[in-house]
Amino acid sequence: MSSIGKKNSGVVAPVAVSPVVSAMAALYENLSLDSLGLSREAYQYAIQGHDRLLKEGKLRNDDILSIVDFSLPSTKKRLFVIDLASGTLLFNSLVSHGRNSGKEMATDFSNSPESFKSSLGFYVTGKTYRGQHGYSLKLEGEEDGINNNAMERGIVMHAANYVDEKLARLQGYIGRSLGCPAIPTKLHKKIIGKIQNGTCLFMYSPDTKYLSASRMLQAAA
Repeated sequence: MSSIGKKNSGVVAPVAVSPVVSAMAALYENLSLDSLGLSREAYQYAIQGHDRLLKEGKLRNDDILSIVDFSLPSTKKRLFVIDLASGTLLFNSLVSHGRNSGKEMATDFSNSPESFKSSLGFYVTGKTYRGQHGYSLKLEGEEDGINNNAMERGIVMHAANYVDEKLARLQGYIGRSLGCPAIPTKLHKKIIGKIQNGTCLFMYSPDTKYLSASRMLQAAA
């Protein structure tokens, strides 16, 4: 994908896309991410937002791109960690959403403290620490009014035993968090170790309120 079509007076005009973004876009096909369930829209938004964060100097490690696709149910592996430099999918894992965002599907989102809901949008990963949930990863929300309260809310990536395939088969959905993207205990150290310290994390949903409010997506469009 070397350009993105934009309508103008009924005519679709090409909008230039950097070679880096173009190469990243090709990975969607090369890695057959559609067969794993990752939304093409989620991926396209993710690479555009990643490119913007990179240009703004906010990424210390631009090789890694992580996407949480909340258009998928919690029983599906909806966390995708991609190494853009090597063109490989490093991890495809279950990941939780907030208890008040929905049951099987995450459909309601919030930036408010004590909402116990997931927040959409772009994050830059921070440092690791050991807290209530053990080895965890701080997340810095990059979208004002959408996820910029992540630090205040204590939204981090951590392990949880309720993020489990057996539980998903038993009850039709995995356990839910207080808003954190919790991941399986057997994978959390490897995933957190790979995405820590300045990589891009994008939490996506085809939520019309988010899509219309996000300055990141408007600027990238």
